[in-house]
Amino acid sequence: MIDEVLIAGFGGQGIMLMGRLLAYGAIYEGLQVTFYPSYGPEMRGGTANCTVVIADERIGSPVRNRFTHLVAMNQASADRFSERVKPGGVIAYNQSLVDAPPTRPDVLRVGIPANRIAAELQAAQSANMVAVGGLAYVLKRVTAAALVKGLRRVLPVYRHDAVALNETAILRGIEAARQALSAEKSE
Repeated sequence: MIDEVLIAGFGGQGIMLMGRLLAYGAIYEGLQVTFYPSYGPEMRGGTANCTVVIADERIGSPVRNRFTHLVAMNQASADRFSERVKPGGVIAYNQSLVDAPPTRPDVLRVGIPANRIAAELQAAQSANMVAVGGLAYVLKRVTAAALVKGLRRVLPVYRHDAVALNETAILRGIEAARQALSAEKSE
């Protein structure tokens, strides 16, 4: 089984951190992983995206044109990348910043109010952790425990005091995705 994940947003949203965390979480689950970052010319406010490929077997190349999963952290990313998701794939989007979610009927759409949940936690910078938690729930291959273990790997030592907050954000993202999928099934 192979999961091809594109995480996209704008600079300053922690897109690369999300990708690295997902990659380390998958490694801690014993899976094969590649991580491939892509930056726009600006650090903050410009485009940022990364590809994380997760597989049970060796991965030939990290480069992908089509994906099984998209995490769109803003409207521009949802608009730009939603057509690159394979039929039967998943588009998880930040409901807080995506006002016009993709309407494709051939993919599963999962709205996660990442910024709203981060604001409830009084930690606006944790929206990316909420989203990666939701993604982990949808993937069903990377556990919250593996992501939390990965936090110590991807966060600089001086930010390890934020591990507990980020764990809470991840768990809230998992719950948000669970609720979104329950609502989707009942429609």
